[in-house]
Amino acid sequence: MKTLLGAAIAVVAIAASFSIGSVATVGCRASAEGPSPITIPVARSEKPRNTAPLVSADDSRELATGNTKLALDLYGVLRDKPELAGKNLFFSPYSVSVALAMTSAGARGATRDEMAKALHFTLPDERLHPAFDALDLALASRGANAKSDSRPFRLRVVNADFAQRGLAIEPSFLDALATSYGADVKLVDFSTDPEGARTTINSWVAQETNDRIENLLPQGSVSTAARLVLVNAVYFSAGWLTPFKPEATHPAPFHELDGSSRDVDTMDQSTELRYAKGTGYEAVELPYDGEELSMMIVLPEAGKLAEVEGRLTSDELDGIASRLQPSTVHLRLPKLRYEADAFSLAKVLQQLGMRLAFTPQADFSGITRDEQLQILDVFHKAFLAVDESGTEAAAATAVIVGKVSAPVDRHDFFVDRPFVLFIRDRATGTILFAGRFVQLG
Repeated sequence: MKTLLGAAIAVVAIAASFSIGSVATVGCRASAEGPSPITIPVARSEKPRNTAPLVSADDSRELATGNTKLALDLYGVLRDKPELAGKNLFFSPYSVSVALAMTSAGARGATRDEMAKALHFTLPDERLHPAFDALDLALASRGANAKSDSRPFRLRVVNADFAQRGLAIEPSFLDALATSYGADVKLVDFSTDPEGARTTINSWVAQETNDRIENLLPQGSVSTAARLVLVNAVYFSAGWLTPFKPEATHPAPFHELDGSSRDVDTMDQSTELRYAKGTGYEAVELPYDGEELSMMIVLPEAGKLAEVEGRLTSDELDGIASRLQPSTVHLRLPKLRYEADAFSLAKVLQQLGMRLAFTPQADFSGITRDEQLQILDVFHKAFLAVDESGTEAAAATAVIVGKVSAPVDRHDFFVDRPFVLFIRDRATGTILFAGRFVQLG
């Protein structure tokens, strides 16, 4: 179903501001039949999480506006990628924003400035990170008014950072992670066991997302050059304020982007919802139990998907939301299930203007002064399930930061015309076979 829903250091230089400890059950779960939990040493700031950050209403709004702009920037670039043409798209812009915000805490100079511009971080660092802290704490409080016992409200946002044992992490970076993101640094060995480190990170993500996000970091994505992986994971599960009745679900045609149609399981109900109609689209908002979160669906008129998508700016989205009015709505909504492989955001972020961070000229001296670092890759993966009772969604983002390697010459060599070959003994130079090919097949 092609439905688009628009709208992640073992012995560190000893300093008074952080300490080294250990943490268990990252990775394998303990059981009578399975392996024992993995114990991983951690480096953490001695400063506690700031649970009451002083953040103005203006700063909170500015952060939210920036996050919306990033969400729509990412949506616009991702939907235009050739490999996603005509395919489903679902991701967590908030997860991406938080993971890169943590990374930016260690960026300096032009690297930090370029990241801020691309990510729409308009606040200075001393206000940006507390604003993220306040937003995270606000999200953690959601669900207090939820009443459903059949599908309890859950919204969990967690951060963790995995660093190379022995890397001297700057105390100020550890402080920023601890006070604004509630994250310590788990110590692994990328240098000699990158596959083991990758497995540990993936296990942590799976554990934090109720096993909905598995294999966030694909095989081969973590090399011996990695020094730090900053991870955000988001898990959400909630019931509808007004659930659909399962007996009303029935097959109904869904008209796909290429003009074809197929019957899919479609939920059906008539209820009071907030509804809006605008140029080329209709919109409806489905509140979740507790009425603190909702799903807003924008439905373009037939043949006008690209036109509506092209108009989706932060202001336009805010305008759609502001035009929603209470109405009686007969709603038919396909049941959804989305699960795809993790994908890289490196080229997408560079296309949005975050280029310097991916080059040997990057300045992440705020993380460490031991080695010259750059972002090697950014991976993201998301999950969505929508049924009669509600919604389950999860996503995770991992930013892989590694040491700068010496540049390697690169040449294109396309054997697309007549060629000559020789099979020879390298030690003696003896030519065992020789030939030419002027036609193939």
